[in-house]
Amino acid sequence: MDRRQFNKLVAGGTVGMFFFPGIVKSSENFENMKLRFGGPIFQKYSNPDEWIMAVKNKGFSAAYCPVQPGEKADIIKAYKIAAEKADIIISEVGAWSNPIDPDETKAKEAIDKCIRSLELAEEIGAGCCVNISGSRNPNSWDGPHKDNLTPATFDLIVETTRKIIDAVKPKKTFFTLETMPWAYPDSVDSYLNLIKAIDRKELAVHLDPVNMINTPSKYYGNGELIKDAFKRLGKRIKNCHAKDTLINDNELTLHISEARPGLGILDYRTFISEVSKLDNVPLMLEHLETEEDYDLAAMYVRNVGKEVGFDF
Repeated sequence: MDRRQFNKLVAGGTVGMFFFPGIVKSSENFENMKLRFGGPIFQKYSNPDEWIMAVKNKGFSAAYCPVQPGEKADIIKAYKIAAEKADIIISEVGAWSNPIDPDETKAKEAIDKCIRSLELAEEIGAGCCVNISGSRNPNSWDGPHKDNLTPATFDLIVETTRKIIDAVKPKKTFFTLETMPWAYPDSVDSYLNLIKAIDRKELAVHLDPVNMINTPSKYYGNGELIKDAFKRLGKRIKNCHAKDTLINDNELTLHISEARPGLGILDYRTFISEVSKLDNVPLMLEHLETEEDYDLAAMYVRNVGKEVGFDF
């Protein structure tokens, strides 16, 4: 399931959310902290009570935003209140679009979508609003392009991100840029450079370690990459995506693929341990095809969690 499919499911009210809260039992002074963990399921809901039931039936404590930008204010408020009463964190509002599209009309539409999504995140009490920085590729909103990793594009990202944040000036939530393998931020260093250049306290970090694994050295040393990311980005991190990374042994040229957690080599022991040190930062499954895939992924992550001291 790609983001377009996922967004359609959410917009149609056909996606519920499942999440595993956990109490840390390790000896690292994390007692009484919850690990928020989740991902979509295919279950219909049409009101806050049904949505809460879908979450609670799984015993979970976080969720993707259950409504879309443009929803009526009273409905947004109802979901917000329901989540608060049920101790469910709304992890993110996705603003998936290309604000640096080379087509100025499309870029403006994307920026407007980001603004509306950030407004929704603020109104519903989500942890963040998330988007990628975008791409200069005229044929793919999130694809690689020769101009993506250039000083000019860096400056354009700074300009558009400031425009989005300044239009809303959120007080309770954050605008975040998800890491990507071929667009800024593609590393911890470029993320820190963007944070400094954008210079807005409302900007935070959405960490997807898999999206930073774009070389064999990062692939095989991903545990150290994860530790470094959490060490240097730290409390700026507001949300994390959970998937896996895999190099196909039969490829004659380098091809690093996404995979279901448990089918690749991502160091989930380190990933879970690092996420657990932050305060209520969710770990969210994504990009899988079926409910069965999500169940298998959740089982794997939960089992690794138990190994490092969590009882999900």
